Amino acid sequence: MSPDPAFPAEPERTRQLAEPSRARVYEVSPRDGLQNEATIVPTERKAELIARLVAAGVRDIEVTSFVRPRWIPQLSDAAELVSLLPQVEGVNYWGLVPNPVGLERALEARMRGVGTVLSASETHNKKNLNRTVRESLAGLEELIPVAKDEGLRVRSYISTVFGCPYEGHVAPEATLTLAERLLAAGCDELVLGDTVGMANPVQVEAMIALLLQHGVRIDQIAVHFHDTRGTALANALVALRAGVTTFDASIAGLGGCPYAPGAAGNLASEDLVQMFEAMGVSTGVDLDRLADAGHYAQGVLGRELSGRYHQYHAGRSDEARRRAAARNTA
Repeated sequence: MSPDPAFPAEPERTRQLAEPSRARVYEVSPRDGLQNEATIVPTERKAELIARLVAAGVRDIEVTSFVRPRWIPQLSDAAELVSLLPQVEGVNYWGLVPNPVGLERALEARMRGVGTVLSASETHNKKNLNRTVRESLAGLEELIPVAKDEGLRVRSYISTVFGCPYEGHVAPEATLTLAERLLAAGCDELVLGDTVGMANPVQVEAMIALLLQHGVRIDQIAVHFHDTRGTALANALVALRAGVTTFDASIAGLGGCPYAPGAAGNLASEDLVQMFEAMGVSTGVDLDRLADAGHYAQGVLGRELSGRYHQYHAGRSDEARRRAAARNTA
């Protein structure tokens, strides 16, 4: 198989002198995970899941999206959910806003951080947002300054950075152009989205290098990987070694790509935390409590979730219970 000509096989090295010693886990399961579920989870159960994530030490959680309820009925309770969330010092709750109406709703709910989204692929943007990329970008260049004037932090997702389910290849220069325009509009953080799980480590390293070569700071870059082809952890490792410290992840791999039926979901938070902590990279997250939150989510949804550490932890817990039962009956 020939390499992707847009992403050279030998990219300019982005590795820092020393890998970061800390990493920030940005949890997306309450929004990006639950919005893809056929089951509409009761608001109280969502609030309980978020409380468990907070108790595990997660400090950045994307809790909902302020979209029209008929578009995503799974998230129609956005304002009610936010009102139920535990207020803990150092914990940041985030909500996705698709347009000025969504931003107004987020402000009414007293959110302190919001996310925006558009695609690097024209076809995906039209199907996902019903707008051209140019139209979406123009709208965000008006919305982001308003959000900043209101004192909000803004992270801007760029979807389909590493490939599109409709167009296939997406030129890296398309992402670069969007990144520069979004930063100029005032966003605090760019999120490179591997929307259909097509990314490989060479692509990730090359994309980060391209952004750095054009003046984007490494602390302005976050990554959002899906595990569709089993490369999410490898991609996260390459991003870490390039200096990235913010990683989107979803409890037990909750969520996934609606354009890839049968595929695994998002990068699982437990897998990411386990790998980083084993490497000596601190996340501030208690892995056992995080895994317990994943088991809670699985019980709420009534189906097995795909995260690998999640499944390992479940098996280990079952074995411990069997041994305890055997001791009690001996």
